Amino acid sequence: MKYDYLIVGAGLFGSIFAYEANKKGYKCLVIDKRNHIGGNIYTEKIEGIQVHKYGAHIFHTSNKRVWEYIQQFAEFNRFTNSPIAKYKDEIYNMPFNMNTFNKLWGVVTPQEAQEKINEQIKESGIMKPKNLEEQAISLVGKDIYEKLIKGYTQKQWGKPCNELPSFIIKRLPVRFTYDNNYFNDLYQGIPIGGYTQIIEKMLDGIDVQLNCNFFDRKEDYISMAKKVVFTGMIDQYYDYCFGELEYRSLKFETEILELNNYQGNAVVNYNEYEIPFTRIIEHKHFEFGIQPKTIITKEYPATWKKGDEPYYPMNDEKNNKLYAKYKELADKEENIIFGGRLGMYKYFDMHNVIEEALQTCIKEFGENDD
Repeated sequence: MKYDYLIVGAGLFGSIFAYEANKKGYKCLVIDKRNHIGGNIYTEKIEGIQVHKYGAHIFHTSNKRVWEYIQQFAEFNRFTNSPIAKYKDEIYNMPFNMNTFNKLWGVVTPQEAQEKINEQIKESGIMKPKNLEEQAISLVGKDIYEKLIKGYTQKQWGKPCNELPSFIIKRLPVRFTYDNNYFNDLYQGIPIGGYTQIIEKMLDGIDVQLNCNFFDRKEDYISMAKKVVFTGMIDQYYDYCFGELEYRSLKFETEILELNNYQGNAVVNYNEYEIPFTRIIEHKHFEFGIQPKTIITKEYPATWKKGDEPYYPMNDEKNNKLYAKYKELADKEENIIFGGRLGMYKYFDMHNVIEEALQTCIKEFGENDD
């Protein structure tokens, strides 16, 4: 065996594990089926603009340890995520806040907004929400649900809101302040010069092979190392023996425009169901760019099928039960570690991935001395 660890996937989880293992003196091989490192946080410089190739990635955390850890590899700017939502010809602030409520109903004070929402919640008669639609209406009333949640969510998940689990909507913050900052986290920003540099620094001095599909030579790859860290789909690893887990995929349509400013904001959500994309990202605004051109990306949610890139696990009751069967197999493995969104079949933001990767390293190598 040539390596101590084979790491399948050069994304954030795999790269952190490789970096920490390398520091401890272990020999690692990192492979990835794509032609670049970085996984979904990969950024590419085009026309002087750092383009987020797989959708908007905005770093945020309240975990000081995670913030200090990631800052070893890049300097972060002061970017604050303040997305806006477009519904027909109307523009609303996100998250739902006093600016949103004022635009919807003309209310000015938090008490007026709360009274309006309470009135709509009472009218709905929903006591125990059974699905996302009922959960949303029971939280913010019918007006906000119809204009700012329903169409976007149905596009994102490919199912009617009354067929989606209620917990999904709990990720949307509602605030009775005039504050357009989407995240309440203590630390937030974008790495100056993009995310790819972070992974490059993590993998410096480590053997990396790109354009390598683990499943083309699964047994050969496994035989090359004492242990495997696998960040791909856990059901695929086990050859779908219990059946396929469901995922959501994304398609991206990127254009270079002969304008210096297209939409005036990094992220604009399109909340009508009739518009097929969920949002347009204008990349230069992540780094306050003043380049003469601009680059936009339209993001289209898509039904996942074998061969497509999986982005989001569908964590409903049916899929979670199926995942539990795969997890039972995984827990019996002595030489395989599963990590990341796909390996653990769980929705993770970047800070969650870092926390999970560092916890995995502690379990594997013990506490860091530094």
